[in-house]
Amino acid sequence: MAVERQHAESVHTRLTARSLNSGGTRGNELLTSLTGCVLIALLAVIGVTIISLTRLLWIHLFVGMLLIGPVVLKLSSTGYRFFRYYTANPRYRRKGPPPLALRLIAPIVVVTTLVVFASGVALLFIGPSSRDTLLPIHKVSFFVWLAFTAIHVLAHLPTIAGALRSEYPASSTRSSATAGRAGRALSLTAALTAGVVLAVVVIPQFAPWISSQRFHH
Repeated sequence: MAVERQHAESVHTRLTARSLNSGGTRGNELLTSLTGCVLIALLAVIGVTIISLTRLLWIHLFVGMLLIGPVVLKLSSTGYRFFRYYTANPRYRRKGPPPLALRLIAPIVVVTTLVVFASGVALLFIGPSSRDTLLPIHKVSFFVWLAFTAIHVLAHLPTIAGALRSEYPASSTRSSATAGRAGRALSLTAALTAGVVLAVVVIPQFAPWISSQRFHH
């Protein structure tokens, strides 16, 4: 009985791992697109806060930190595709690279993303005293990032819509398109949870900026 129980547990573990990791190139594409959906929603909130930064600064800071989790996931999924393609993985070779225009702007999107978030985190932790040095970097990198990311998002809108239909089809019948759904859901949940935890942990760092913003206002 003990041997049979161990065998059953081993089979269950393998099946669980397979359900989390399956999906192949299509699963990677779906994860990237779904993470993009989450980022678009959160970045829309950031956009609203910029309109009235004095009143909504705390939301800007909180959502900015929360974004780090999904951004890391997005960079990881796209980086994984890049790595697998350029290391000659057969499945990723058959799928092919993204369009040339998107490959050309991809380094700019990645670098400006890193600069925007690195400068934002540095501003938060160093405090208002870094306003004159780091804030211009944060603003300029943000506008460059916004321009190229807008092109990136517009090019991928059809893919994102298709990903949502594939991930949550009207039919409950399981297909290859939905393989690995549990793993994608777990990845997104973990990324968002990590972002929320990070944002909550650094809330005390908001106080100097909020006080400074009210003073300047």
